[in-house]
Order: sequence, then C-alpha cells, then structure tokens
Amino acid sequence: MAPLPEFLTFAAVGVFAQLVDGALGMAYGVVSAAMLLGLGLPPALASASVHYAETFTCGASGISHLLAGNVRRRLFWSLVIPGVIGAVIGAYVVSHVPATWMRLVLTPYLLGTGIFLLLRNFRGGGRPSNDAPRSPPPLGLVAGFADAMGGGGWSALTVTTLVARGATPRMVIGTVHLAKCVVSAAASVSFLLHMGAPHGTAVLGLICGGVTAAPLGALFARKVSPRAATLLAATAVLGLGLNNVVKAFY
Repeated sequence: MAPLPEFLTFAAVGVFAQLVDGALGMAYGVVSAAMLLGLGLPPALASASVHYAETFTCGASGISHLLAGNVRRRLFWSLVIPGVIGAVIGAYVVSHVPATWMRLVLTPYLLGTGIFLLLRNFRGGGRPSNDAPRSPPPLGLVAGFADAMGGGGWSALTVTTLVARGATPRMVIGTVHLAKCVVSAAASVSFLLHMGAPHGTAVLGLICGGVTAAPLGALFARKVSPRAATLLAATAVLGLGLNNVVKAFY
C-alpha cells in the first residue's frame, strides 16, 4: 500500500475509533489493534503502535473531557498509579510471550459484565452518583496489564466496573480517558525499551485521526443520557466478549 493511502486509512480508523471511544469510554485500542493485526503486524508490535498513538489521542480526549467537566480527580489518581504499574509489567510480558491466552482470561469477565449492565439497565438499577467512587485497588493494575498485553481493554475493564458500581457514565468516561493517557505513555516507554520504534505510518495516521475526533467524542458523551450510555457500553462489551469466543473456536 502506498504511503499516502495507507496514512489516510489509518487516519480514518483513528477518527472512527476515537468517536466510539469518546462516547462509550472504550474500543479505541481494540479497533486500532485489530486494524494493525489485519495488516499483518505481530501482536506485540500492534499493541506498541496503538499505545504510542493513544498517548496523544487519549491526551486530547482527556483534556476535552476535563474542560467539559467530565473528570473526577480522586478517581483519576486511584486508577492511574496502579494502571502505570500494570502497563509496564504487561508491556514487558507481551514483548516476550504470546498474548493469545489473555483473550481467554478476559472473555468470561467481558460477557458477565455486559450481561450485568444490560440487566441493570432494563431493571432501572440505582440512580448514578454525580461523584464517581474511588476505584477498587486491583482494577487499575489489572486493566493496565491487560491493555498492554492485548492492545486494548483498559476502558472495557475500568468503565464497565465503575458504571456497574453506580458512577455517572460521563464522569467515568472522562476520568478513564485522562488516566489512559498516562498509562499509555508508560506502556509506550516500556515498548520502546523492549522493541524499539513502532510502525510509523500507522502511529501517525491513528494520532491525526484520533486527535481530530477527540473534542466531538467528549461533547457527545456530555449529551448522552446515563441510561443510553450504559446500554451502549453493555452492548460494546458483549460484542468484545463474543468476538473473543468466536476467535477461540476459529
């Protein structure tokens, strides 16, 4: 593929992935990593490239959410510190060990959480709190590790868990995005040390597309009702889980 068409392809993927991610708080890494894998990049190189791009796209998205009032400081710190530790460990592992088994580990969690959110949404659940709760201590660690291993999963794990605990979806989404910027930067440094430079055209295209779409995703998240955002998040997580099931039997 010629450089310009290749760049435009990755930019388009970055726009689409960032709009979905900005509204739901998840799927940027999953969509981007799947695209890179489809082009033949090894899993470790695909994950590294996505994290380089996410350092910029999540930074733009996180700042947009901060300006829109969608960030809670206490939740941010309870996610970012263990998240960085998990990402550094995960980047080291994926640089030396195949990541296929990680999909099997995450699949039951994704399916169970998606079903729980759907049931909670249809039953009405409790009223979400305007002040997002502190993250459970293992959550950031596990999410950071899983995200570095598979190229995505940070938001799927953190957003669904926190929304299920009664937090307002837009506050969770905004805070998770800002934390993801720091976690991605830590993973990127680890990948750089273990693997060297990533796929340059892919990273540049993903960055340009994602940064362009970040403000629109933040505004969309502010307008979507908590019930609708919960339903969309549950659908996305179920889709990720079912996709892993299909791959396991393919």
